[in-house]
Amino acid sequence: MVGVAVACALASAFFLAFGAQRQGSAVKADTGGLALNTSQISRLLRNPRWLLGLLLLGTGMALNVAALSMAPLTVVQPIGSIALVITTVVNSRDQGLHMNRITVAAITACVAGSMLFVSLAIMVTRTEQVVEPRQEVTIVLILAVVVVFFGGLNLVFRKRLRAIAHILGAGILFGFVAVLTKVIAGDLLNPNGRFLLNVPWYTIVAVAAAGALGSWFVQNAYSSGPPDLVIAGLTVIDPMVGIAIGIGVLHELRPDVPAVAAVAMSVAALIAIVGVVALSRYHPDVIQRRNEERRRQKPASKNPKAGPPT
Repeated sequence: MVGVAVACALASAFFLAFGAQRQGSAVKADTGGLALNTSQISRLLRNPRWLLGLLLLGTGMALNVAALSMAPLTVVQPIGSIALVITTVVNSRDQGLHMNRITVAAITACVAGSMLFVSLAIMVTRTEQVVEPRQEVTIVLILAVVVVFFGGLNLVFRKRLRAIAHILGAGILFGFVAVLTKVIAGDLLNPNGRFLLNVPWYTIVAVAAAGALGSWFVQNAYSSGPPDLVIAGLTVIDPMVGIAIGIGVLHELRPDVPAVAAVAMSVAALIAIVGVVALSRYHPDVIQRRNEERRRQKPASKNPKAGPPT
């Protein structure tokens, strides 16, 4: 089953990559790099490119759900890092961008760190895991705090939040969504035959709230950053959050994990996160948007040759 899950996760990465690129280009064309608002969302709902991206993203998420239902979270989530490479290639050709050395190094760090992490996770993760009701409640309570925090942050500082802030918010929120999706999948597959009756109402509400707020953060990230930066955040921050929950709450790691493996996983995670931060600062698209913003904000210079009024 783990092999099938890995195949689903790889296919999911392809759909997510092309979906993100389609949506990212549509949002950028509509907003011109400015903050997204509700009226622009209504226009995007009638944009064929954005809708195609939504369809591709939906397919990718469905494949990811299937993968999560067949393998531990720590194995499935980091595989999505391959979507970063695909998105970068597709977006650079679409926008006519030339990747600088720092961008290439950052992408390499994201992919290498994530893949090293998943390789280590496969060796130290338990394949069978039953989520207890108290664990499910704990995850939902933590998520409630996270939703309130990022929801308040969006209300207070929405127009001043940059791409990296939106990406952090989206990555953390979708990390929780991934965890609860796996929990729901386990509830539905429970052999007692109750199916949906096994899923608590508060888990469904939590997933809906986190998914909605996370999607809003993703669309705002598209308006202020390239789609490959968005994918980098989601394929690094999302699994790191999911894995942290898997380790801290769901106890997915075996109790006999050697200390050197834990240290190696931490180093791999750090490398990937540093890659995301570097990408958020030095990606050619980010630099171009930053320069355009500075030109918009630069006050009109006074003509030194102009004399006093007569």
